[in-house]
Amino acid sequence: MKHLLKDLGKALFVGSLVFIIIGIIEYMNGHTYNSGRDLLVGFLYNQMYSVVLYIVNAQYFGFLLKQFPNSVFKIKNLFKGLLGGVTITLLSIFLLRIFTEVVIDGRSISEFMASERIENYYIAFVISVVVTSIFYVAYYYRNKQQNIVTEQKIIAGTASAKFDALKNQLDPHFLFNSLNVLTSLIEENPEAATRFTTTLSKVYRYVLEQKSKELVTLEEELKFAELYMSLLTVRFEDSIVYTPPSQLTDPQAKVVPLSLQLLLENAVKHNQVMPSKKLYITISEENGSLVVTNNMQPKQVLKESTGIGLRNIRDRYALLTKRSVIIQENRKEFSVAIPILSENIKFMNTSDTFISEKKYKLAKKRVEKLKGFYIHFGIYLICIPGFIYLNFLSEAGFPWAIFPIVGWGIGITNHASETFNYNPFFGKNWEERKIRELMDKDE
Repeated sequence: MKHLLKDLGKALFVGSLVFIIIGIIEYMNGHTYNSGRDLLVGFLYNQMYSVVLYIVNAQYFGFLLKQFPNSVFKIKNLFKGLLGGVTITLLSIFLLRIFTEVVIDGRSISEFMASERIENYYIAFVISVVVTSIFYVAYYYRNKQQNIVTEQKIIAGTASAKFDALKNQLDPHFLFNSLNVLTSLIEENPEAATRFTTTLSKVYRYVLEQKSKELVTLEEELKFAELYMSLLTVRFEDSIVYTPPSQLTDPQAKVVPLSLQLLLENAVKHNQVMPSKKLYITISEENGSLVVTNNMQPKQVLKESTGIGLRNIRDRYALLTKRSVIIQENRKEFSVAIPILSENIKFMNTSDTFISEKKYKLAKKRVEKLKGFYIHFGIYLICIPGFIYLNFLSEAGFPWAIFPIVGWGIGITNHASETFNYNPFFGKNWEERKIRELMDKDE
């Protein structure tokens, strides 16, 4: 009901505007109203036509949006829409004429049908073209902007939710494995279990502190890795040899929190660790990445790996940078290189990230827009002489062809504005600026 009242208000406004323009043109051609009553009757008839045609086309366009939600303005669907719009407009005009001639003026149906001429539909059809053109343009831009804002919000929300879900996987995963180690120690060495519990509390405190963070400094993560390795040393005694990097290029550079813990845990999980077969784990800095390397000595009996740890790291880095997590494996060594990120990285810059990842898709869409505009403009240029010729044949006494030419021209102007991303009033890239403004405002 609310939308219907809004459409009614717009229809009355557009109808009044059309009435004023037609009145000026008729006055310039020598036509005047004999009395105020004639003026009022003419205005009411004009409003009746404008309101009915506007509402009918509004409902039809709403139907088109449901049928073609993402492609209503493609050339094929545009022609379908225009053909359907012309059909329902002419039908509406015909029914309106029956109402005015038969119901209001009291003529019979047979008299009405006998007196019908195609000329009777010229002015009414011109009004409908103007009303429909204005409606299509206004509705298109409103709907387009709403869809883009909604899409960007969904993209941002999805990426943020995915990142949070990946972070939350760490707590149960880490705790489960640590408690398994503690259970074994309690049975084998109660004293070591006590030391392990103390160290575990420090480790888990770090886990809780980093839970809400997207990135941590390289220095912090390496300190935590050393603390975590002390847990493994308690468990495996002298069976693990751990070598941290001797020097860091930039201790304040960033990495994903707990990524080293996952890689160290992965090395222990998949390899034999015993005094006779020591596990050598080295962390080094190479070419802007932090590389965790261990010697290969796979366990003889090993359950099939789920790959949760490595997949988690890959997915989290994929949300932050284009640089990939690199995994290398041969008979002697297994290594994982995680990107070291710059200190001023902007986390989750959603719009820029997704735009850069979809350059090809956007370029293709751009070509489609250009093609659609030039086809639309070509048809417009071809139809202008047709409107002028029909105006000449109708002998209407005033240049009614100006209405479809100007109305369609407004549509062409707006199509060009969208295609070339320029608005004469707001400047270049105004839509993108407005979308960002609305997204920031809602947040």
